[in-house]
Amino acid sequence: MSKRQEFREKRRRAQQRNRWIIIGFIAIGVLLVAAFVIIPQVKPVAQVLPVTPIAREGVKVNTTGDPKALVKLEEFSDFQCPYCKRFWSETEQQVEDAYVKSGKIQFVSRSAGNWVSRNSGSGGTESQDSAMAAYCAGDQNKFFLMHDALFANNMDVEEQGAFTPKRLQAIAQSIGLDMNAYNSCMNSNKYLNQINQDFNDAQTAGITGTPFFVISYTVKGQTKTEKIDGAQPFSVFQQKLDAALAAASAK
Repeated sequence: MSKRQEFREKRRRAQQRNRWIIIGFIAIGVLLVAAFVIIPQVKPVAQVLPVTPIAREGVKVNTTGDPKALVKLEEFSDFQCPYCKRFWSETEQQVEDAYVKSGKIQFVSRSAGNWVSRNSGSGGTESQDSAMAAYCAGDQNKFFLMHDALFANNMDVEEQGAFTPKRLQAIAQSIGLDMNAYNSCMNSNKYLNQINQDFNDAQTAGITGTPFFVISYTVKGQTKTEKIDGAQPFSVFQQKLDAALAAASAK
């Protein structure tokens, strides 16, 4: 074999080797993409815990109590937030029993998930998606049942899979939602504008964290507001609500 032929053979082998290397990299890339897409689909959904719903009066979508009540208590919450879960598990029932059932106040539950994700820089969507799930459940008169189920299944950590689309579906199924209607609502982002409005109203109210509460009432034709920041004990709500009721009732 001449030197020229020998050189050509070496070049041919080098080109062939490079082609196999490129093919190998492409194959690895395809496998990685497939794994990224497939593994989340086959990963088992974390167990959905049963929930004992809070007993509520006068439920209408995301409000409870008399709409003509002298005082309104508005909550801006995030279903991923451990402190929001604490308010739900320790204080919300007491507020319902002492003030909502007697017609003294109206309670409104709203989402602050967008505020949390935008200010934490997490870039995750589980707060927004879980808020959407609650509003979609409201179409079936089960907003608060979903609200309770979401908090019961909160993992106390954010963006770690508590509210992936598959787990939200499992939670929705566990409370007996019509899944066709639920999936249609979620896929269409039906309540995205509502969630963004919640975000804007929370900002306007001066939210600094979740949960965040605004107490509003009228005194001599003027609207007054008080704020409660964080999962405070019932005694703090009692003090603020009693003062608001006294002021709103004064002649």
